[in-house]
Amino acid sequence: MASTDQSPTLEILVRTPEELSIWTGPPFANGQPGVKLEKVSCVNAKFSDDGSRLMVTKSNSVISIYDCKSAKEIRSFEVPNVTSAILSPCGTFLQTFQKPSAPQEKNVTLWKTENGDPVYQHSQKNLTKTTWPAIQFSSNEATACRMATNEVQFFDTRDFSKGIIDRLRVPGVSAIELSSAPGSHVAAYVPESKGIPACVQIFPCGNASQSQAVARRSFFRCSTTQLKWNHGSTGLLVLVQSDVDKTNQSYYGESKLFYLTIDGKHEGLVPLSKEGPVHDAQWSYSGLEFAVVYGKPSTLKFPPLDIICIRYFIEPKWLDLLMVLYRSLESFTFP
Repeated sequence: MASTDQSPTLEILVRTPEELSIWTGPPFANGQPGVKLEKVSCVNAKFSDDGSRLMVTKSNSVISIYDCKSAKEIRSFEVPNVTSAILSPCGTFLQTFQKPSAPQEKNVTLWKTENGDPVYQHSQKNLTKTTWPAIQFSSNEATACRMATNEVQFFDTRDFSKGIIDRLRVPGVSAIELSSAPGSHVAAYVPESKGIPACVQIFPCGNASQSQAVARRSFFRCSTTQLKWNHGSTGLLVLVQSDVDKTNQSYYGESKLFYLTIDGKHEGLVPLSKEGPVHDAQWSYSGLEFAVVYGKPSTLKFPPLDIICIRYFIEPKWLDLLMVLYRSLESFTFP
């Protein structure tokens, strides 16, 4: 029996310094794209992860939410002194950060986009990469949590008026990452302190207050860390970076890439063929491969980077690391 499902139409968001438009994607009628949404004043715009909603931030502290299917504005929020805003993965919630004007002011607000009502608020002093978004959602919005002092707090996404419904105690935690598809686990990073190494731990989200770490990796010399879950929530990449290389071998600091699985079978380094900083690592959508870009830059030249793609298998009792692409890019100077 043939499937009646149709692929979603491709739409193109076109930005100018002060406006945006949405064009219909290919195939084009008469060779020209159609205009689905006329010019809209904006300073920033971003789709929800599922593509159902578009958030448009305007210069007068107004945030408009558009339905992408109809290209109609469904809600508008006036948020004075807003410095950052983000939609939840399905566009159900809008999260805003306002510059605080007083201590303990509740400047982080979670709004329901359907009716415009605020459903949760808390205070937050600073806005950083590790603290924003303050409330993290799984891809289906079934799980939500936030990092607080020495703990991770969980919410009922169907009723935020219940407040915090569960707590995961993690002393010293400074960054977390909730797995998104599904939201079954949360990774927590605790920095190095008083001779105790930094560590990343993975915890199951169900009955968080009773949860024990299912995977853990410790390391020294870490200034920042990036936590990257795969699709399927079975594997975690941990990119550890230090501003200073104490061996004096690299001006660019030191970096390492670790790979952890929720079954605890692998908690080690990703083997790379040569020394040098790890510039980036990203998962494929399938969650079965990830690509790593690494290598030492050359002076006054484009860096001769190495790109590899590593495939792993979780079900077998052994880990198969297969290099399917390995290439040194030739460096060259400007003419």
